[in-house]
This record gives sequence, C-alpha cells and structure tokens, in this order.
Amino acid sequence: MATVKVYGMPLSSCTARVLTCLIEKGVEYELIPRNLAVGEHKQPTFLAKQPFGQIPVLEDGDLTLFESRAIAKYVAYKYKDQGTDLLRHENVKVSALVLVWTEVESQQYNPPISTLVYELLIKGMYGMTTDQAVVDAQKKYLAGNSYSLADQNHIPYTYFLMKTSAASLINSRPHVKAWWEDISSRPSFTESSYKCKQTINEN
Repeated sequence: MATVKVYGMPLSSCTARVLTCLIEKGVEYELIPRNLAVGEHKQPTFLAKQPFGQIPVLEDGDLTLFESRAIAKYVAYKYKDQGTDLLRHENVKVSALVLVWTEVESQQYNPPISTLVYELLIKGMYGMTTDQAVVDAQKKYLAGNSYSLADQNHIPYTYFLMKTSAASLINSRPHVKAWWEDISSRPSFTESSYKCKQTINEN
C-alpha cells in the first residue's frame, strides 16, 4: 500500500495539481475520494486534517499537508532525485525563475481563470446560471484594471507581429484583440509607432 495518501477528487483542479506532480515524480500514491456533494470535506474527521474544509490533503507518513501548491513544492523537493526535476535543483538561477512563475500562476493567472471556469462551466454542471456581470468584470488589463508596464511591454513585438500573416493569433481571439486595440491605440504608442514607421520607411 502506498505511504502517500491524497484526499480529494479527480475533478478538482487542486487535486489534479497534486496528482500530476506525484505522477511526474514517479511517487506511488493512494487517492482517497472525498464526496463534496454530501459534505464529506466538512466532517470532523476531515476538518482535523484540513481546518478550512477544502481539498486536497496529502498524508506522507506522519506529515499532513494542505494547499495544493505547497504540497506540489514539497513533493518536488522531497523526491528531487527521481522523476522530472520540477524545481530545477541543479541551477539556483533557473530554480528562482521557476518560483517566480509559480507565483505568477498563483497570483495573476489563477484568480481570473478560476472565476471564469466557475461561472462558465461549474455552475452549469450544478444547474446554476452564469452571472454574466461577473464574467464581463474580469480584469481589463494583464495586471489588474489599470494599464501598466505589464501591458506596455507587450506592445513593441506585438505591433510587428500584427504586420505579418501571424496576426490571426491576435485577431482570432476577440478578447485578446480588444485588449490589443486598446493598448495599441494609446497616444504614447501612437506617437512612438509613427516614429517607428518613419525609421522603417527611411531604411
């Protein structure tokens, strides 16, 4: 019997995050399903493992962990000598970049995408109605509701991309196209792109 136990359900994105990590590392595990529909995650025996009543929970011997990203980091570190090196231990600089991008996923990518999935998929599975106002209210810009360097730094190369046959990568995605039209029409870039056009024409 596997010493690593995971309490959760495969349909849960957080459980899937942990299971994927265990599989990548070649760690044998036992999945112990928790039926959220009947409230198994809110029972005293489960709350003793996870005080917030959420899945997944990992048990590895006498260690109990919750929060899927913390579990994944633990697994990647403990089993660093087997399977895929998910933390890139051989190079501290590369490892630091891995940590940066795990934070980007957690802080910038997960909040809007989890909201959209809940509204557009999960609600329908349980007979609830999508709140279109919530869908429409998702962040307008990359780092929030205000234009920032996160958007601005995408402009130069995207501008040139839009002059090529690959422009369909942007134009075929309505929301991405709307974002691009917004940021590329700002006066600051309109002026700089005019100068860029002059330079190209002169050459």
